Amino acid sequence: MAAAPTASTSGGDQEPPPPLTDTEIVNLAHQSNLHDYLFSASSHATLLSYLHTRSRSPTPSIAVSEYTLSLLSLISLSPHHPSLSSLLSSLLSAYTRLFLSFQIPHDPNSLKTINLFATLLKYVPVKDLEFIVESIVMDLSKLLGSEDTQILDILPGCFSCLCAEKGKECANLILDRIFESEWSKVVLVKMVFLARELAGFLDKVRARELLEKVFKGMKSVDLQDLPLLSYQLLVLASKGFNKREVIEGIMRFFGSELGSKASSTVRQVEGTVLLHVNFAVKQDPSLGQEVIGLVKLDSKALNHFAVAVLLSVARVRRFSESSMGILRTAVLAAYSDYKFSRDCLWLPDGLKKEYLQIVQMVEKSILRAVNESNYGREHIVPSIVQFSFALLESLEGGNQGDLCNFGGLLGVEELSVQILKNLFEIHDMARNEIIEQCKLRVLSLKPEQSIPVIRLLFCLVQSYPYPVLEHVSRLKELLDYFTFMHGNVASCLVAALASLFKFNRDLRDYTILVVRKAMFKREDAVRLAATNAIISVLLAEKQSTRDGLFSLQDSSSQASCSQQAEIPCSYSSGGLFQELSGLLHRCLYLQAKVRKAMYHGLLKLVLVDPASGGAVLDFLLPHFLHFFKEDDDVQLQISGCVKSEGGKVVIEEPLDCLLSCVCWILLLQPHDKTNNPDSLWACFGFSFSQDNEVGRNLSGEAFSKAFLHIRKFLKKGNLEDILSSTLGSGSTAVEEENKKCCALILSGTIEVVLNTIAIELEKATDLKRVDLENEILEFVNFHESLEKYSCVKQSSVVKSQNVRANALDMPSFIKDGLTQEQIPFLATSSLCQLMKTALSLYNSECSRSSAASQNHSQLPSRDTLKCFKIIHFVLNSSLLHIRSYPTGRKEEPLKTLIYGEIKLMGPPLLKLICLLNSGLNFATDQKKEMKGKKAVEDRKEHLHLALLCLKELVTISLKNSCSTGLLEDLLSASTLKYDLDEEYEEMSRIGDQQIRIKVIFIVKILRPLFAELLAQSSFHEIEILCEMLMMVCEKLPSKWRNSNGSWGIHVCKSNGIRNSRVARSVAALAISLSSPPDDLIVAQYMAKELLEVIGLERNTQVEMSESYPIINQSTSTAISSCILKFIEAFITDMHWTMKKLKMFSLVWQKSIHLSQNGEDVSGFAVEDNLYLRAEAVVKVLSSFVLMNLKDPQAEHLLRLTAKFYKHLAQMSRLRIAPKGCKQLIPSPTFQRLVEITCKQLTVPLYKFVAELQRGQQENPNTKVIINKIKRENKFIPDLIFQIEDYEKYLIRLSKVSKVNLLKHAKRSTSRDFRILDNRNNGEDAPNSHDAANDRAGRSHDSEDTESERVSSPQMDSPKAAEESDGENGHGVSNGKRIKRDNNRVVRDSDDET
Repeated sequence: MAAAPTASTSGGDQEPPPPLTDTEIVNLAHQSNLHDYLFSASSHATLLSYLHTRSRSPTPSIAVSEYTLSLLSLISLSPHHPSLSSLLSSLLSAYTRLFLSFQIPHDPNSLKTINLFATLLKYVPVKDLEFIVESIVMDLSKLLGSEDTQILDILPGCFSCLCAEKGKECANLILDRIFESEWSKVVLVKMVFLARELAGFLDKVRARELLEKVFKGMKSVDLQDLPLLSYQLLVLASKGFNKREVIEGIMRFFGSELGSKASSTVRQVEGTVLLHVNFAVKQDPSLGQEVIGLVKLDSKALNHFAVAVLLSVARVRRFSESSMGILRTAVLAAYSDYKFSRDCLWLPDGLKKEYLQIVQMVEKSILRAVNESNYGREHIVPSIVQFSFALLESLEGGNQGDLCNFGGLLGVEELSVQILKNLFEIHDMARNEIIEQCKLRVLSLKPEQSIPVIRLLFCLVQSYPYPVLEHVSRLKELLDYFTFMHGNVASCLVAALASLFKFNRDLRDYTILVVRKAMFKREDAVRLAATNAIISVLLAEKQSTRDGLFSLQDSSSQASCSQQAEIPCSYSSGGLFQELSGLLHRCLYLQAKVRKAMYHGLLKLVLVDPASGGAVLDFLLPHFLHFFKEDDDVQLQISGCVKSEGGKVVIEEPLDCLLSCVCWILLLQPHDKTNNPDSLWACFGFSFSQDNEVGRNLSGEAFSKAFLHIRKFLKKGNLEDILSSTLGSGSTAVEEENKKCCALILSGTIEVVLNTIAIELEKATDLKRVDLENEILEFVNFHESLEKYSCVKQSSVVKSQNVRANALDMPSFIKDGLTQEQIPFLATSSLCQLMKTALSLYNSECSRSSAASQNHSQLPSRDTLKCFKIIHFVLNSSLLHIRSYPTGRKEEPLKTLIYGEIKLMGPPLLKLICLLNSGLNFATDQKKEMKGKKAVEDRKEHLHLALLCLKELVTISLKNSCSTGLLEDLLSASTLKYDLDEEYEEMSRIGDQQIRIKVIFIVKILRPLFAELLAQSSFHEIEILCEMLMMVCEKLPSKWRNSNGSWGIHVCKSNGIRNSRVARSVAALAISLSSPPDDLIVAQYMAKELLEVIGLERNTQVEMSESYPIINQSTSTAISSCILKFIEAFITDMHWTMKKLKMFSLVWQKSIHLSQNGEDVSGFAVEDNLYLRAEAVVKVLSSFVLMNLKDPQAEHLLRLTAKFYKHLAQMSRLRIAPKGCKQLIPSPTFQRLVEITCKQLTVPLYKFVAELQRGQQENPNTKVIINKIKRENKFIPDLIFQIEDYEKYLIRLSKVSKVNLLKHAKRSTSRDFRILDNRNNGEDAPNSHDAANDRAGRSHDSEDTESERVSSPQMDSPKAAEESDGENGHGVSNGKRIKRDNNRVVRDSDDET
């Protein structure tokens, strides 16, 4: 053992201590004994040489580690000694070089050594530490293995020593060099682990740079290291290390960068990270707030991982409601924003495309999050269920329904259903909860909200019948509440479950039991629902039979023997229909609407299974014979169809519906090939092969004979005789109501007969056709004679064909969807045939009329009258038929039977329009005669009806965005003349067929028809054409919309139309169809011309505008209303735009970089576009405030202006930068908007208000004045408040931006707006007027002073700022004024800075 160092006692030179070997040093370390040799400066080189020698040994790791640790342990005994401190520095430097040059292994031994070095760093001289750190930074890119980064553990200690000696600047320079160097994936991971220790040396900027470099380099990190890396980042965030950036980076990386790799390993990694996030949020709730705030602020952040994070955070009780709420709001906002951007014409196309991409991304993200929910993230399944049902509940009122089939989007309802379907398929544990939630929500929600849930249940039943059958007990519990549900909900529920009946007989039997009980309830709605449910059960049985399933045996749970015997599985002879005939028979004794539902249901049954028609006829025949007596003089017992209850007459038996049902069943039955040409009814014979069909054939023959008798009876019957036979004893009022009811039933019966004749007419020969046409004329005449009874205002009687029930939007799967609506008695094919007949008769009548006019003879008035009657009947019936057309719900057999191809009505309808239009030209010469006037009026009425029908048809066609068949048929049938020009040649070259057909339809049909009707002064018809033009043009791109807008402007400039409604329609076309910004330019020109026509002074008004003759004294009010309505629409758009600009501003201020797709650019583009539009609106409104408007329009103008100033104030407030952000100079567009607003709108607006109030004082009607004052007390103070609020923010913006924005603001009148009382004596009034003028003058002077104060160089001084932000320059000192100022409610909102 070496002796302890001792002091020399001799006066000579001290002898150097003997050198030590490396082994001796190791032994000394074990003994913890220092040797004098270590204190000698000359020994350092030798000691370091031992380190290099050991590094070259066969086992360098152990050798170097043993020696280095021994030497460090000895140094630690006296680290403050200068010699040992120098030795420590040299040793650390040498070891670092060996480590970085890979001369020694990187293993646990080296890690142990480096950790011991880290404890002694404070004894190393700062200059040496700086050199060591520099060497590490230079070789940072060489560290490629996980153990190579061990040397980085000394960095936190080095930074601590450097900061203590040289300050943070030195550490910042080194950190900058570290961030600039290239990092391998292991260095990146190591830096994240060290970030917690380095946090004290990182400011916000460098911390953000570190996170950006980490998230940028995470792509290269091994997948198995990502969960640990994410966990460390979350730990950092929980310690307050840039929480927002950490959460943002994790959600961006796993949502977009890593999200493109859809392997199972990636999904497992994401699932583990989700668990880490969930745990971190539980430990630190502020992280949950960051997650929610991030998605709330930026809609583009909603990638699939962000959705999963929100669903995972929702499992934390504290964030359950907020997380679900923000996710639901984000989805709904994505749809609503896209819908708005799609419909808003002045938004940039890039922004529209962006919102479409957002909503598509939202749908894909949510569906992907659900589909991947079985990869280590099962804990989010309950949240998915909760979220999906919350989305379904948001569908009340049919929100977002129009988006379901537009642009390939699913829509809210379809998205929710798809989520739950996928979840139902993937997770067994979720099925029970989904069925339970369906049950609870059907029972607890309002009917409008329950229907989407039932549609979901239907989708589950159709897609996964066997898994749903595992929960049949819950379905039975739901059916137990059948009688307590809303009628439509109960009907839809049974229809949704009907598909399960073929798999589970017990469920079908239970449903029948529930329905049987419901049938005996007192409530009408319950009985109606039960009837619909019976039909659904029967349809399910027939459908399963048609599909080849002849047994309803349950594959999962066998029914008992007694049940099998009670309801057999084979239905070859009657089957379930026979079993339920008792319930159906009870329906025949219930209310009329229940009977209607049953008749429609039986017809559906025959449509699904035509072979069941015989059984249905057998069932209906006895009931029918109660109302048909073949031997009586009045064979049709209409009196038995009505009854009196409580002084009201009601229809008890809808005999017309019964006849329609039976007639269709007879037509649908197979018939023999030997058709009797004498009558259509011969086709009602049957040729069944079964033995028992003889009886059924008798029922069909009985009905056929009955219809023949009814048809003959109605042809020769007298209306008064039929109606008089129904009268009994009672009051006259009851008798009149009785007649009305009978007339309704008779009119329906006639329509049934006409439908049959039209079908027969299709196949008739020429001779037979003439007889049938005469028969049609007789029945139409009979039908018209009933109108005097049925068209009277009905207090207790409802004509079911004219009124549609306010029913729910029934789901497409409900097979009885029209039971709540009246099914027309006339089919589409029948109406087409009747229309062709009317065309034929009208053509022949026109030719005879032309010949008669040439021979100067009278028109054959009787034939003309008959022709007009059939046209009137056909057009009225067609209009009702088209309006009842169920758009998008045509897949049901009954609707297909009735409506068929409704576009077939287009060509004959257009031909009829052309004939009626030409007839108007012909009849103009005879208009002076009474009969000629009547003919012209009739033709105009018929033309009006025909155009209404065409408009409804076009509406149906346009709703189907991929179909132009109707328009093509109309173009091929058109006989209108049109001009061929260069524009038409350009149209014919349009590549998109949908657009080309629409454009040519406008040019070939609508515009020529408009010109002809305008020449005839057919103003009501022109309005309809304008509506059609607007509808079609809304489907066109900007170029062709603008073309039609130019045509509308040409009409306005070339026609002096005096009809106000037509002028308003044409002006709306000219403005609305002009592409922005041309639309507001057109509005400006029209407003200037309006100012000349209705100027402020009467002596300056003109009769008609020279540039726009359509603007004249007769049409000025209508056109001004049209322009104000257009301005109001833009101001409404401003509300949405301001919300988006506020969001853009927040995103920009908080440096959200989650979505790097040019969001800021989009925001600034929208802002600049908004300023330009607002400037144009100011120019339009500036003309209106100079007009002499009537009171309603003046009030409307002031309300619009108040809203406009409110949005201007919001614009100005958004231009003010919050604290900590750089204030930008307002753009030139904004400055020009402020200047024009102050000059052209604010100043004249005060004069307009003063003039409006002065006009009130001149009005002698005191009551009118009082009412106007009450109204103005609401909107005039609000207008003044909004103007002052706007100017307040302009003052603030001027102060912070050093730009004088109020140099043109000059208030010109007093703000008191005191109402002067005319009842005062003549002396008081002038004095009051002078006092008001004096106050106005003082206010004028004070505001000039304020304007100078704002524009002065000392504007930024505190005193000036206080004055500028104070009273807004009100220099009035009277008590009332001071009281008003003290009570002002101008306050800064909480979110102002």
